[in-house]
Amino acid sequence: MSRQLDQIVADAASKNLGFTQALETLTTLELEARNTRAIERRFRTSRLHAQYSIDSFRFKHHKSRMEAKNRIVRLLDLDFLQKGTSIVLIGNPGVGKTFLAKVIGWRACQANQRVLFTTAMDMLNHLNASQVDHSLVRRLRVYTEPALLIIDELGYLALDQQTSNLFYQVISTRHSQKRSSLITTNSAFSDWGNILFNTTIATAIVDRLVENSEILLLGGDSLRKAKNGSTSPAE
Repeated sequence: MSRQLDQIVADAASKNLGFTQALETLTTLELEARNTRAIERRFRTSRLHAQYSIDSFRFKHHKSRMEAKNRIVRLLDLDFLQKGTSIVLIGNPGVGKTFLAKVIGWRACQANQRVLFTTAMDMLNHLNASQVDHSLVRRLRVYTEPALLIIDELGYLALDQQTSNLFYQVISTRHSQKRSSLITTNSAFSDWGNILFNTTIATAIVDRLVENSEILLLGGDSLRKAKNGSTSPAE
C-alpha cells in the first residue's frame, strides 16, 4: 500500500474519485500482493521444485487416463482437501503418477494450502534418523501437519519393521486428523504386504486409506520409454 499510495492518490485526484474508492483500490492491491507472496511461500516450502500444469498431462496416452479424466480434473477443484480424502495413484513406472501428483500439489499451493512433496524413502530415512537424536515427535509433525502430503515412489524398496511402523504412524495420524495424503505406487494394494514388514501393518494402512480415498489406476507403457529416454516433464 505504501508503494502505491502516491500513484493511487494522484489517480484519484485526476479522476475525481472519493476517499473510499481510493482506499478500496489500495486495499485490493495489498490483498493481491499478500496472496501472491503466500503462494510463493507455499511453493518454496512444498519441495515440488517445478510448477506443473494439467495441460501437459497426456490423457490420450492410454484408455485408463481417458476413463479417469473427469475424476482427475475434478481433483483440481481441491474439494478432497476439505473432506480429508486421500488419493492413491497406482501404475507401472513411467506412466505419469509423479507428474500428476505434482500437478495436484501445485494447484493446492495456488489455493494457499500447505503442501509437502517427499519420496517414501526420504521421509522414512528422516524419521529413522530423528529417533537417534530423540526428535521423532517434532519430525513427525513435519509430515502430519501439511494439508496435503505427497508420498512418491512407495514400493520401490521393501521396508523393515521399524520403517513400516513409522509409515503407519504418519498415515494413521493424518487419517485421524482428516488430512489428505497422496501416494504414488507401482504396487496394487494386494502386494503391500510384500512392501511393508508384514500383512498386519499393510492391512492397517490400507484400511485407513481405502476408507476415504480416490484410487486411480494409470495403465499403459512407460512414457519415458516411448520418448526414447527423454526426461521431458510432460506426461
